[in-house]
Amino acid sequence: MIIDELQKANIEALKAHDQSARAVLSVVISRYKLAAIEAKANGKEIKDSDMVSLIGKVLKELEEEKAGYIKVGNKEQVDSIIAQENLISKYLPKLLSEDEIRKEIEKLSDKSIPSVMKHFKANFEGKVDMGLVNKIARSL
Repeated sequence: MIIDELQKANIEALKAHDQSARAVLSVVISRYKLAAIEAKANGKEIKDSDMVSLIGKVLKELEEEKAGYIKVGNKEQVDSIIAQENLISKYLPKLLSEDEIRKEIEKLSDKSIPSVMKHFKANFEGKVDMGLVNKIARSL
């Protein structure tokens, strides 16, 4: 599971005294633990697709934070955030390309938007940008 890899990377960052890596890994791990508690209370389990979503949210927050530092001209913080983004991006699966999405849509017998979206949500959750799927489905 992704969380196991993140925890190992966190330990390695601790041993290497890498504060920047520890900061971002700790945030992701903490959020995982909170989500796991919430899921357990609802009788569910956290899957890798949930971890992908969680990492995506952290990346989006880092992007917003980076934009703020760019605005004020703090290059040191911008570089630190870029390093953090690169670190946790490695734990995301490779997303399907536009061509792969088009080919998958063409295989479907029902090409209506709801049907296409349901197919991708069921079969490719966490491996595809659903906004891109929607855009491509509307263009076909």
